[in-house]
Amino acid sequence: MPRHKIITVFGSSRPGQGHADYEEAVELGRALASAGFTVCSGGYGGVMAGVSRGAREAGGRVVAVTSTSFRARANPWVEQETSVATWQERLFELVRLGDGYVACKGGTGTLVELAVVWEMLNKQAMDAKPFVVLGEFWRPVLDRVREAERGHRSGWGEAGGPLVHEALSPADAARFLAARLAAGYRPEATPNPPGGETSRRET
Repeated sequence: MPRHKIITVFGSSRPGQGHADYEEAVELGRALASAGFTVCSGGYGGVMAGVSRGAREAGGRVVAVTSTSFRARANPWVEQETSVATWQERLFELVRLGDGYVACKGGTGTLVELAVVWEMLNKQAMDAKPFVVLGEFWRPVLDRVREAERGHRSGWGEAGGPLVHEALSPADAARFLAARLAAGYRPEATPNPPGGETSRRET
């Protein structure tokens, strides 16, 4: 996998070192770097610090997009920082930079990031890119949205298969992204059974 491929990781700023979510982010960073990816995040603490640390410890490259609207400084594992003025600019720069995405467990900020990327993929507002949620935390959200969207005549980007893949471990996430980006990403046309489980299907 070429090292210039960037994976943008979204997640909560709250968990500190020793917390399960932080340690999972460290593991994710290591797995992504070991797969040859550059890791990108919002650059601050919590999951962002964990994934940055894990990537650096595995010899990977770490970049971040921060905002002057926040008083916090970038975490010490960031090698290259891009600073923008507003929260909105930061979000869309994180999206623009990514060749693929991982959404970890998080709060309202991560929920917005997940929704924006999913909507942009759904409405084809950007090129098709692989998108992973880590663990089962986001499954109820994904399932409820899909439940509301299915069965309508209006265009729904997941009509031919889910645009968001659930990875149960950091290693699974890295393998999925590497496989999808190795030869150029194309969503698979694998329709979901009505009311059936969708979150573990690779797309």
